[in-house]
Amino acid sequence: MKKTLIIATLALMFSAIASAQPYIITQNDKDRAAEIVSKMTLDEKIEFISGKVDGFHTYAIPRLGIPSVRMADGPQGVRNKTNSTYYPSGIGLAASFSRDAAKGVGDGIGFDATARGVRIMLCPGVNIYRSPLCGRNFEYYGEDPYLTSEIALNYIQGIQDHRVIATIKHFALNNQEYSRHWTGSVADERTLNEIYFPAFRKAVEKAGVGAVMTSYNTVNGVHAAESSWLIKENLRAWGFDGIVMSDWKSTYTTLGVLTGGLDLEMPENYTTKPEMVRPLIENGVLPEANLDIMCRHILQTFIAFGLLDQPAKDESIPEDYEYSRAMAYDAAVEAPVLLQNNGLLPVKKGRLVVLGPNANTVAYGGGSGRMNPIPGRNITPFAGLQALGKKYNVQLIGGTEFTPEEQMAIAKADAVIVVAGFNHDTERENHDRTYALPEGQNELIASAAALNRNTVVVINSGGEVDINPFKDSVAAIIMAWYGGQEGGKALADIISGKVSPSGKLPFTFWGSEEKNPAAKYYHELTPEVYKSGKSPRDPFPHAIYSEGLFVGYRGVEKFGVAPMFPFGFGLSYSSFEYSGGSVNPTADGCEVVFTVKNIGKVDAKEAVQVYVAPRNPSVLRPAFELKGFDKKLIAKGKSVEFRIPLSMADFSCYDVASHSWRVDAGDYKILVGASSADTRISLDFTVR
Repeated sequence: MKKTLIIATLALMFSAIASAQPYIITQNDKDRAAEIVSKMTLDEKIEFISGKVDGFHTYAIPRLGIPSVRMADGPQGVRNKTNSTYYPSGIGLAASFSRDAAKGVGDGIGFDATARGVRIMLCPGVNIYRSPLCGRNFEYYGEDPYLTSEIALNYIQGIQDHRVIATIKHFALNNQEYSRHWTGSVADERTLNEIYFPAFRKAVEKAGVGAVMTSYNTVNGVHAAESSWLIKENLRAWGFDGIVMSDWKSTYTTLGVLTGGLDLEMPENYTTKPEMVRPLIENGVLPEANLDIMCRHILQTFIAFGLLDQPAKDESIPEDYEYSRAMAYDAAVEAPVLLQNNGLLPVKKGRLVVLGPNANTVAYGGGSGRMNPIPGRNITPFAGLQALGKKYNVQLIGGTEFTPEEQMAIAKADAVIVVAGFNHDTERENHDRTYALPEGQNELIASAAALNRNTVVVINSGGEVDINPFKDSVAAIIMAWYGGQEGGKALADIISGKVSPSGKLPFTFWGSEEKNPAAKYYHELTPEVYKSGKSPRDPFPHAIYSEGLFVGYRGVEKFGVAPMFPFGFGLSYSSFEYSGGSVNPTADGCEVVFTVKNIGKVDAKEAVQVYVAPRNPSVLRPAFELKGFDKKLIAKGKSVEFRIPLSMADFSCYDVASHSWRVDAGDYKILVGASSADTRISLDFTVR
């Protein structure tokens, strides 16, 4: 324990020192980059703007002192030809409602990357959760742009504190995986700016993110990697001076890539081969200055992060780092959301039977979020429960049909833990998934619950699933997301009561696929084409964002549909009382002050949420929107004061006429509570 504390303290000191020296692209960095570019030949420039080395390295020019920079996926840890710490999935980080957890995971990834000589991390992913069907939701941070922005901001800062470039992705409107190359996303300007752009903008303006990755889909008719409106008129207008790279194989035309604002084509030069680019320059179709700009963006970012002047690898950091494991556990234990509990949990002692497809494995989502963990570090749910000690007799049952002996063991157990859900084959990149659990799992749960009502269903997934088939027949339901290498230990600590669950839903849990306001607009495809699994190319199918601003909880009042579990919901082993409340004006908005008391019997963390509700808005707006949150440990019987700052930007909306944000003056309610549907304090505030 003492050794762990020392390592953690040193790591935090290192992080604090790095945080005091942010890697901002300065004018000196730009001047130095321009000088280097002036010495590059045309062929070197053409080679430099693609990752043709091996798909995960940039092109080196040794004569000019430009190294090949290694990059790696991904959101859950460093991958690509390495084993590394496997952190909880992005949706779990969002469910933690903890900036500290997000910063800790970013910090851990920063250490892991520098230990391996990786200097560009292809994360985080921040595409808004629009439908549970999106196969990549597990990488992202839920349905709310404010929550997404804050989690991403802290995650990015954690990574970049280590001179590692973070890459925020996928810009923009990549909210489904089915036919992602050919589906056109269509959304109005206000919806884009209020829902789908904020996380990217905050990453640029507040975190100083080093790179942005474009998406596969078209955005209002133009492929994202070739959209000058998206890249030049928006991203660059926010002050972004870093690298704009394509997603892998998401480029389509040479001129589009060279004129749309992209800097780096990945993973190789599909559209920027020398024989494609050189004639355009030589014939006067394209000025060489376009290539200069692309090269300067890449180089000035490398220079700002010290990649031309310092070793890529830090030999002093072990690849299997104790601090990184601690950060993985801290995030994993704050992520699970307890949806339902009839009083069974926590189980303090007794016989536990563990079964289900994910009971003795560490489940993970597929694609670039897939990890290669360090051998021996993965803790499965079964292993985590086994390690609880002598108070428990833990038995694992495999298979989907129970023998008479197994049926007897299940019937006599104090609790039956069924670990169900998806995995890298059923929830993954480039594919959408089903709303129902994979085939056979509902039947397995039903069989267990018929033998023993004290059944707990643990679900690994990146979002909502259909729990109707078993909701009323089981004692408890836990959304465990993908917990990473420490997920089994975290789950065991929650089931046993060592830690109270503190996760909150980062999306609205509708209870049926049809209730979701986006459902009927999600796939603009014929049923025949959708079921065939083929990618139609001509004409492009469209995903029209007709629900507009009213995605997720914003659509509850607008469309008059009540969810099964609201955004921000999550049960605890304790109870909390909210009291007091004041709104104190500040130079740039106000500060919301209130007190929360733990009136339960155990110490527990509470994630408080602050919503802004306009009384008489000048334009159509959601009834209320999340604009603040915090999370603190509160000892039983004790009270804690929360102070949540709100800026004038939190009372703003996007004005299409002026193409800018404006403060919407008038009266507001400031709602403070435990979820979007459970507000305990209502305060008045007027914006003049």
